[in-house]
Amino acid sequence: MKPSVPTGPRRAPWRSRDVWAISLSAFFADLGYQAVLAGFPLFLVLTLHRPVWEYGLASSLSYGGGALFSYAGGRIGDRLGHRSLALAGNAVIPLLSLCALVANPVWAIGLLTGGWWARNLRSPSRRVMLVEAVPADEDRSAAFGFLHALDVGGGALAGLYVLAALAVHLAFRWIFLATVVPLVLSTVSLSRAHVGGRRVADALDASSGSPGEAPPPGAKALLAAAALYGFTYYSVGFPVLTVAQGSGRLLAGIGAFLVLQATSALTGYLLGGRLGSGPAGQFARLGLLGYLGAAVGAGVVAFGYGEHLGLAVLLIGVAVIGFALGIIETLEPAAMSVLRSGSRTGRGMGALSAARSVGTFVGNLAMGLLYGVSVSLAYGYAAGVAGLAGIIVLVAVPSLRRWHRDR
Repeated sequence: MKPSVPTGPRRAPWRSRDVWAISLSAFFADLGYQAVLAGFPLFLVLTLHRPVWEYGLASSLSYGGGALFSYAGGRIGDRLGHRSLALAGNAVIPLLSLCALVANPVWAIGLLTGGWWARNLRSPSRRVMLVEAVPADEDRSAAFGFLHALDVGGGALAGLYVLAALAVHLAFRWIFLATVVPLVLSTVSLSRAHVGGRRVADALDASSGSPGEAPPPGAKALLAAAALYGFTYYSVGFPVLTVAQGSGRLLAGIGAFLVLQATSALTGYLLGGRLGSGPAGQFARLGLLGYLGAAVGAGVVAFGYGEHLGLAVLLIGVAVIGFALGIIETLEPAAMSVLRSGSRTGRGMGALSAARSVGTFVGNLAMGLLYGVSVSLAYGYAAGVAGLAGIIVLVAVPSLRRWHRDR
């Protein structure tokens, strides 16, 4: 009988119980709050008869204030433990489900903003939890793609829910209030994950370096690009309004929401594991397929609306935007997890979320103001700035490749 030959420990699959718990939490969260985001512009503009710039202001307050909460969330999570902070923030998101219970636009915007700020507070910590659940760098893009697929897949189902509810003329207050149920399930699911309990002092190790160590050259480029992309990262409510107004059909606007969400989810799920060939390769794909792809999508919407090319062209532009979003949401955190690893991950994720949110504050305000002048001008602005973000990332690829080679 031949002696057995030890083969060494097999690496556990990345789709572990913790990854499933975190990803299902994202699914239920989007199933809840994306229904509110899809319906809120229609509620504010068409039901409360408020101007579009007020919706742009509401989005700017949500995202802009959220920048502070994202940055603080990364640092507070380092001190208190990311699991605790993620659970606390997630539990407060249902505030936005109450925004249609009042006909006062100030209160409606305030409740929406409060729930969104809570969401921003927990987002960096949830990403850190996923990084801890997937130790191997080469598996991170697949894991973040899986998270994004379930995240946005929940958003697509939320769009179907809103579509069906509007088709039977259900009032917005009941549409939004029902989202409390999946949001509670999101917190329950997140509580099933057991990663993220370590503090920074416990997480320091020889491989991660000190928290004050200078970041690699690609980190600043990534943050700059995320902020620039934020300048064009208008709320999904703008494509909803654009398609609804361009086609003259309210339900077509919700259809655009479904197209964007479904395309983004499929992109993260099908391509997530094929995008992670080291940080330099991730940067190249992020710049070409992500940021430049978003520029192309916004350009198609601008041209299609301005030339009255019909619903099909508008939906094609929205689908390209969704594809680019799937690439960006997969590769931005995956790249940051390599550039700012170990004890620095929380701060890196917080800085990434904050950079996006700061840009989004300006982006939604600019979109709201430009939209009132010209819809095509608003999307043309978005295309130009997204293209600039792509160029910044692509310029950083050679120096990042040298850094990775010398590690």
